[in-house]
Amino acid sequence: MAILHYKDEDAFGRVRSVDTATVLIAVDDVGRLRKLQVNRLVVLQSSRPGQHLVGIIQKITRTAIEGNAAAEDDGDGDEPATEVNVVRVVLIGTLADKLATKENVFLRTLETVPEIDANCFALEGEQLTSFMRVVANIGSDAQRLSLGCYTLDEKAEAYLNGNKFFQRHAVIVGSTGSGKSWATARVLEQLASLGNANAIVFDVHGEYSPLQGDGVRHFRIAGPADLDVGSTLQDGVIFLPYWLLGYEAMTSMFVDRSDSNAPNQTMVMSRAVVEAKRAYLTAGQHEDMLANFTIDSPIPFSLDDVVGELSRLNSEMVPGARAGVDKAGDFNGKLSRLIQRLENKRTDRRLGFLFQGATETMDFGWLEALVVALLAGSQDQVDQKGGVKIIDFSEVPSDILPLIVSLVAKLAFSVQQWSQPETRHPIAIFCDEAHLYIPERHQAGGAADISVEIFERIAKEGRKYGVGLVVISQRPSEVNRTVLSQCNNLVAMRLTNGDDQAVVRRLLPDSLGGFGDLLPVLDTGEALVVGDASLLPSRIRIAEPKQCPNSGTVEFWERWATDVAIGGLPDAVEGWRKQSLQKN
Repeated sequence: MAILHYKDEDAFGRVRSVDTATVLIAVDDVGRLRKLQVNRLVVLQSSRPGQHLVGIIQKITRTAIEGNAAAEDDGDGDEPATEVNVVRVVLIGTLADKLATKENVFLRTLETVPEIDANCFALEGEQLTSFMRVVANIGSDAQRLSLGCYTLDEKAEAYLNGNKFFQRHAVIVGSTGSGKSWATARVLEQLASLGNANAIVFDVHGEYSPLQGDGVRHFRIAGPADLDVGSTLQDGVIFLPYWLLGYEAMTSMFVDRSDSNAPNQTMVMSRAVVEAKRAYLTAGQHEDMLANFTIDSPIPFSLDDVVGELSRLNSEMVPGARAGVDKAGDFNGKLSRLIQRLENKRTDRRLGFLFQGATETMDFGWLEALVVALLAGSQDQVDQKGGVKIIDFSEVPSDILPLIVSLVAKLAFSVQQWSQPETRHPIAIFCDEAHLYIPERHQAGGAADISVEIFERIAKEGRKYGVGLVVISQRPSEVNRTVLSQCNNLVAMRLTNGDDQAVVRRLLPDSLGGFGDLLPVLDTGEALVVGDASLLPSRIRIAEPKQCPNSGTVEFWERWATDVAIGGLPDAVEGWRKQSLQKN
C-alpha cells in the first residue's frame, strides 16, 4: 500500500522552474511559507503515475518588488509593492509506490523531473516516519534501531536499519559535551533489549558503569588491588595472561628496538617462547597440537622457562679454538637488557593482569571460559543474560592501553574467524575514545602500530566473519583514516574543531543542503545521521536513554560555590602510589 497520500489543497506551492535537479517553488500563502525550514524534506508530483519526487529544501527567499516599470515611468509612486516567495529544492530521489514485486521503493535516481505547476508538499509527521522506514529499508520492526525524533519534526520517529548499522560499521563522533556518550548509551540500551544480543564495549574511563540491567554485564581489567584478594572471572575481573600476546605484541613490550642487539634479542626470545609452548603441550599430552602450533597460538607457557633459557644463553661459554679455553657464546652479554625488561614487567603490579594472574589462568581450558564470558551472546551465557559486555580499562597504564585493547579485539576477531559459519554469532565492538588506541599517527613497531593493524583488519574483513565496529571519538581527525573509511554509517554530534569537521565532511556522501555546515551549531543531543542504515542525511534529536552514562563532566562553578568540605586527597595520594582506584 502506498505510504504517501496528498490532496491538492495540501500543497504549499507549485513548481515555477526546473533546472536538472534544482526546482524553484512559488509559494503564495505566507503562513505556509513560515512553516518551511531549510533541510526539510518535500515531495513533488511526478509526471509518472505511482511515483513521487523527493527533494530537500536548500533555500527560502522572500523578495519585495516595488511598482511595475510603467508606473515608475509615469511617476506614480502609489503603485503597491508585490512579494515573490520562492523555495529552492534539490531533488534527491524517487519514491515508487510499486517496483516489480516490491512496494514503496526509494531510488537515488531521477527518471523524471516535475512539470511546471506541479504541486509540492511538505513531508512530515507519520508520512515522514513511514518514508524514512522505506529509506532505511526496514522491512520489519525487528530490524529497526530507533535513535529519537527528527529535529524539524518531533512527531516523526527516526529509525535506522539495525542490520546495516552494524554490518557496515559505524562512527559516532562529537566534541566533549555534545551528547556522544548519550547517543552511544541509546544504541546500547536497544541492543541490550534484544533476546540474543552480543556486543563488547571498550570503556576506557569507566563512564558506562551506570548502565545496568539483565541485558548488560560489567567486567574490568584487573588492577593492583585485585592481586591480593584473588579476584576471578566470576567476580567480573579479567586477567589477560601474557601467553595471549602474539609475536609482534611480545616484541613491542619486551624488546627495545633502539638496542643494537634488538634483532638477536627478538630471535632468541621467539625461539625460547616456542620451546616453552612445546614443553607445555608435551607435558599436558596435547600431541595433536604439536605439529601445527606457532608462536602466535594462544597456548600457555612458563615465563620462568623463557627467562631461564635467556639467562643461560646470556652467560653461555663455548669451547674456543684452543683446547681447554672457553670463549663467550654467540649471545653472551647481549640479552641482559631483554632479561631486565622482562623482570621489570613481570614484577610491575600495574601489569599484574598480564603476569600475576591466578593459577587458573595457566590452565589449558581457561581460554574457553574467557571466550564464553566475553564473546557469547545472551542465550549462550550460563544465566542467559548480559549480551552486552562492558569492559572497564580505566586501570590499564596508558602506555600499553593500545596493546591491551587490541588484544581483546583480536581475541574476538580470531574466535569469529575460526568459528563454523553455521555457529558464528555476530558481535559488535564499541570502541570508546578510539583516538587513544586507533590513532592516525603512530610510531612504527610500537603498541599503537600493532593496535592499528588489528583494527584495520577488523574494519576491512570483519563483515565476512560477523564482527561489526562502532568507532566512538571526540577527535575524529586523530583516528586512523583507513578504519574510518571502512565505516559506512555516521552519527555526527556537534564538532567545533575545523580539522574534525573536515574529516566528517569527507565521510558524508554529499553535502545536500549544506549539512556539513551544521556541525558546529548542532545542539547538545542533536546529530547528523547518514549512511547505509539511512540513505538520506538526517538531523536527529537523540532520545534520552533510560540510564545515562557518567560523562565525568565536573560542574566547576557549582562545586566551588558550596561550603562543604570535599576531602579525598589522602585517598588520591594512596591510589597514586598503589596505582589503583580500588579501596581496601
